[in-house]
Amino acid sequence: MIFNWFKIFIYHLRQNKLFSFLNVFGLSIGIAGVIFAILYWNNENAYDQWNPEKDNVYQVLNVIGATGDTWATSSIPFGNTCKATIPEIEQICFLNIWYNESVIKYQNKKLIDKKITVSDNNFFDFFPFPIVKGSKKDILREKNSVAMSEEQAKLLFNDENPIGKTITYENQSYTVKGVYRLVKPSTFEPNYVFGGVVREQDNNQWGNFNYGFMIKTKKDSDIAVVLKKMHNVNYVNRTLKDAKESGQTPEQYIKENGEIKIILDQLKTLRLHGTKTSGQSTPEGKGNLQLLYIMAGLSALILVLSLVNYINLATASAIKRAKEVGVRKIVGASKNQITYQFIFETAIVVTLAILFALAIVEFSLPYYNDFLKKNLTMNGGEFYLQLIWIFGLVIILAGIFPAIYISNFETLKVLKGNFSRSKSGIWIRNSMLIFQFGIAAFFIIGALIVNNQVSYMMNKDLGFSGDQVIRIPFNYQDHETKGQKYHTTKQEILKISGVQDASTFAGTFGNSTNSSSGFTHNGVFVQPRNVEMDFGFLEMMKIKIVEGRNLSPKFASDTIDNWLINETLAKKLGLKNPINTIISSGWGNEKGNLKFKVVGIVKDFHITGLQSKVPPMVFINMKTLKWNNFQNIYVKVSPNNLTETLAKLKAYWEKNVNPDYPFDYEFVNKGFAKTYQEQVKQKDLFFILNLIVIIIAIFGLFALASFSMERRLKEIAIRKTLGAETDALLKELSKQYIIFCLIGFAIGVVPAYILLQKWLENFAFRIGISVVPFTIALISLLVLTLLIVSAKAYQVTKIDILKYLKYE
Repeated sequence: MIFNWFKIFIYHLRQNKLFSFLNVFGLSIGIAGVIFAILYWNNENAYDQWNPEKDNVYQVLNVIGATGDTWATSSIPFGNTCKATIPEIEQICFLNIWYNESVIKYQNKKLIDKKITVSDNNFFDFFPFPIVKGSKKDILREKNSVAMSEEQAKLLFNDENPIGKTITYENQSYTVKGVYRLVKPSTFEPNYVFGGVVREQDNNQWGNFNYGFMIKTKKDSDIAVVLKKMHNVNYVNRTLKDAKESGQTPEQYIKENGEIKIILDQLKTLRLHGTKTSGQSTPEGKGNLQLLYIMAGLSALILVLSLVNYINLATASAIKRAKEVGVRKIVGASKNQITYQFIFETAIVVTLAILFALAIVEFSLPYYNDFLKKNLTMNGGEFYLQLIWIFGLVIILAGIFPAIYISNFETLKVLKGNFSRSKSGIWIRNSMLIFQFGIAAFFIIGALIVNNQVSYMMNKDLGFSGDQVIRIPFNYQDHETKGQKYHTTKQEILKISGVQDASTFAGTFGNSTNSSSGFTHNGVFVQPRNVEMDFGFLEMMKIKIVEGRNLSPKFASDTIDNWLINETLAKKLGLKNPINTIISSGWGNEKGNLKFKVVGIVKDFHITGLQSKVPPMVFINMKTLKWNNFQNIYVKVSPNNLTETLAKLKAYWEKNVNPDYPFDYEFVNKGFAKTYQEQVKQKDLFFILNLIVIIIAIFGLFALASFSMERRLKEIAIRKTLGAETDALLKELSKQYIIFCLIGFAIGVVPAYILLQKWLENFAFRIGISVVPFTIALISLLVLTLLIVSAKAYQVTKIDILKYLKYE
């Protein structure tokens, strides 16, 4: 029986090559989209799931007082006090929540690694990577100890046993105590883990939020209780003490300055569901939950569209098999047998579609990985189980309805030839066509609005000009002489032809500044970003002064107690006449907080991405406090002979600044563009999926229009005999599809508006949703529909009348 079913399937496959191809290709595109989404979904949800401590380890975050900023860093005394006073906390760990890039040396070998972290000695109690060489416990207990991954051990030592060997990192010697095997994916995937993260001078600095902080609770501990106790640690040791020192009650102090709120993010869900912070929170970064949902939702929509397309084609083509079904029923076939036969045929189509989908994914995977910056592969038991689940689901959704529809044909009607004039099933196919139009409208509107937002971000005036300005990492290890070395380097590179200017500040465009300090002025608490900069920096970047003057070497006080503030900070402090205002800073010495005079107001500029508002900022000269927090030199170069200029800079850098590092640079504009990289991804994603949706919709519309009009060939022949003009016939044949298009568009408009309005809320600076994208989408759909339907309608109006009327 199954063999006969297969023979019948092959026969109809040959008879309807085009529609069979459209069926398989349409389904394969939908299934491929779901496979792509599953691969991404599996990878993002796999982070830290290997870790046996994932349920008990939490990252500690701080919401800072009145500003509302959330920091993924804490202070040493806060962490130590929590460990000493909260019995539910089993262990604590201070560690860097970013990777360092530095030179690792062993004898005459030198490697530059970009994934270095520095931690407490119990890092491997929180991230228990398998130890393949060395001690299994207390790896970093001894001073100047380091552990490294297997890959790095192989690169640095070849086949030597690295245990006990000495390597050099930032001019210090470290002894290799362990080699571990990285388990991926993980929120921490360091190639090197160096001990000794805590600096002794920070042990009593409650306001020094420079350390990533994680806790491990005892099993079955109530995390709500732990959180309450941690809040109490802050209240007792910070709020009460600071209120007493300022001569206020705790209530008055909290009202004026706010209170630090603790958040605990569980490691198990940290990657995707962790709290959004003001800066980086993990070295591997947070997952983009929104992009994940967008990809999952859109791929599901495309699969639904493909299934609708398949059902439409299957039910429309069923008319050609009506007599076959009638004859089979006459010779004794039951309704169930006919149903099983057509489900069997659907299973073959779905199998072919999955094979094509796997081929599409395999071919496209390198581009997909490049798009997501991932290394996804099609393997693993979970993936194949999901593939089987997709197979079953698609067969059920695509096969059951057409099979039942066909098996319910009335035998006498189809054998008498009356079935072709029946309206049975037409309303269902039309409803599905309307649904296709709705999905197509949603994608076109979405693509246009996302594209408009990204274009707005790319073209918005940022308040600075990074044209021809390059950022060069200043990898100089000696902190004490760093400032002196910078000034020497600046003077020398200004002598290079093609170099127009050079300066620096402690930060990067797109990532904000390297420090922030809070202070209260006239009862208003603010937490501005600190911009430690060289003279001439604002002029080089074309950042404007809107009131007062810039800092200048002509005024000695500009390196002592003068500063600039930006427009946002002036507004937050309520300063109507800010120039010459004296403000007590958040920086102190043994005599108390230092006081600064405002000498200029800087026009707001976007140091971070457009997702965030412009932060309050203070600007001081780098000689004022000599923090030397800067990490780059900014050089303005002439566009003429740029290659030659960069070659000269490279030669100077590698000889005089730090021979251990290769010369590297990035244009400031390109660096800032990375802040909206995710949105560019979403724009590209919408464009690709929009193209796919339109192709599938064209397939469906063409097929349905073809079947519909072929059923009306005799009607068309009669109309032409009675004198109907071609234009009138075209209008009559096309108008129902225009109506379907308009209904589908109306259905797609509402979810498109709601979801895209929600998406735009992620941006502090965004476009408004106008009627333009909706108008363009409607016109596009109408034009597309008219082109396809009119072309097919024109074709059928040219039929040979006698061929269809000679038997009447």
